Parts: sequence; structure tokens; C-alpha cells
Amino acid sequence: MISPISLIIGWLLDFVFGDPERLPHPIVWFGKMIAFGEKRLNSGGHRKLKGGLMAVALIALVFGISWLVRWWLMGVSMWVVFVFDAIVVFYCLAGTTLIKEVRDVFLALDRSLDEGRAQVARIVGRDTSELSAQEVRTAALETLAENLSDGVIAPLFWLAILGTPGMLAYKMVNTLDSMIGYHTERYLQFGCWAAHIDDVANYIPARLTALLMVVGSWVLGVGGINHHPSPITYHLRFVHRNGKNHASPNSGYPEAALAGILNCRFGGPHKYFGEVFDKPYIGENDRELTTADMKTAIRVNRMAEILMIALLLAESIICH
Repeated sequence: MISPISLIIGWLLDFVFGDPERLPHPIVWFGKMIAFGEKRLNSGGHRKLKGGLMAVALIALVFGISWLVRWWLMGVSMWVVFVFDAIVVFYCLAGTTLIKEVRDVFLALDRSLDEGRAQVARIVGRDTSELSAQEVRTAALETLAENLSDGVIAPLFWLAILGTPGMLAYKMVNTLDSMIGYHTERYLQFGCWAAHIDDVANYIPARLTALLMVVGSWVLGVGGINHHPSPITYHLRFVHRNGKNHASPNSGYPEAALAGILNCRFGGPHKYFGEVFDKPYIGENDRELTTADMKTAIRVNRMAEILMIALLLAESIICH
């Protein structure tokens, strides 16, 4: 178990600084490892098997090395372990960077559509060159909701289950999916296992994220659904009904939670790597999104993050 001190310090470092751009980042190393393996293995026959073995090997390698390092540090000093855990939490959380990137999309869009398209291309995998202003805003808010799960809640979930080695292993899972888990000709076979492993790893966190967003919006008193006589129950039914309207078994749930809060519509056709994918719609109100919606979404993200940290602190204190 991670100590409450390490958890708070690591979270506060991310809250204040975000991703350290000038420091070595483990996710960059993970990406280089994946790219190295993909370049050499994603050709010829048995691509699904080779891709699956590479994914499993990299996840096991990250978990095993980080577990051994932490075990060795325990023999040195528990204070060193506290520092190690805090650093891992800091590096594995992406809440502040995510919020900054989404805010920058809206600010860039205020200057020009081309700047907005260029800025949102930093955080989405789809082709942004032909997006309208509404589609740019939609893409940014979808990413904000989806990556609240991938970049904050899921890493903290696996931290609670398997400690910092589990948190790092999850980041490898997520990096594999983001690099090779696409349904395109190049990655359909090779990235199949990576995508399925990511689906399993995010199954509970995605739904937990949606729940935390619903509760968070109620705590903050934001969103049209809060005017309903039973806002949380009504909102959860909305999420259950709309969360299935996504190609991913998980991403639709946090997106549905945010669509309900903002009373808007997400989804629709997207272009990835030159191929058009017709995604189902999440929500029904195809209204114009605004900067005020972005600010509301960011407040909800932060509250969901705070609620998750509170849950982990409670677990950590009880277990210690």
C-alpha cells in the first residue's frame, strides 16, 4: 500500500505542475519501447500473436521491474519508498496537463479555426484538418471526459489495487492502446490484444469515472440535470442508456456523463488515418458548445479527481 503522504505529495505535484516537459518521462520510454517492437514485429504472418506477446511482455516487464525496484528500496529506507511512490504518482497522473490542453483548444479557437484545429490535433487521434468550430469543441470535450478516466481515475484505481507497480503497468497498457490499438489495416491484427487488454483494464475505472462525474456535478450544483427532482438517479440512467453508444465498451460512459451535465451531444462520424468511422451519437441535444461549457466540464473533472483522491486516502488510512 502507498502511504497517504506519498499519495498527497504526488497528486499535489501533478495538480500544480502537470507533466514535467523538461524531465525524462516514463511514458516517453514506454512509447519508444512499443515503437521499437512494432517496427520489427508488425509484418509478415502471425501478427496478432506477435502483437499479443509483445503487449503482455511489455506490461509484465514494467510491473516486474517497478516491483523489484520498490522492494529493493524498502531495504534501504521507507522514506526512500515514500519518495519513489510520490514520484510515480506524479508521473502517472495527467489531470492538470489534460485540463490545460483542453483549455488551450478553446483559447486557440477564439483566435482562429485553423489554430483551434491545430491545437486539438495535439490531444485527439482523428483527422482535424476539416473540422468545424463546433466539431473542434466537441472533440476537446470528448477527450476531456475520456481521458479523465484514462489519465486520472484508472491510474488511481490500479494504484489502489496493485500499488505503484500496478499504476505503472496500467500506463503501459494505456500507451499500448493509444499507439497500436486502432481498427485500421496496419493495426487491426497487431494491436488486437493491446486493445482488448485496455478494455479489460478500463472496464471498472470508466464506469467509476462516470459515477464520480455525476456525483461531482451534483456537489457543484452544475448541469441541467441537477434541476431534475432526483438528479443523481436520473443522470445515472442517462449514462446507462447512452454509455453504450460508443465503439469502445468503456469510453462512452464518461462521455455520456459529461453529455448529460452539459445537455449536449457527442459522437458522430470521425476520420482516423484517412478512414471514416461512423460513431453513434451520445446524447440528443445538438446545441452549440461554448467556452462556458468548457469551464463547467473542467470544474466537474477536478471534482471527480478530488473525490477519487479522497477515496484512496480513506483506503490508505484504514489499511495503515
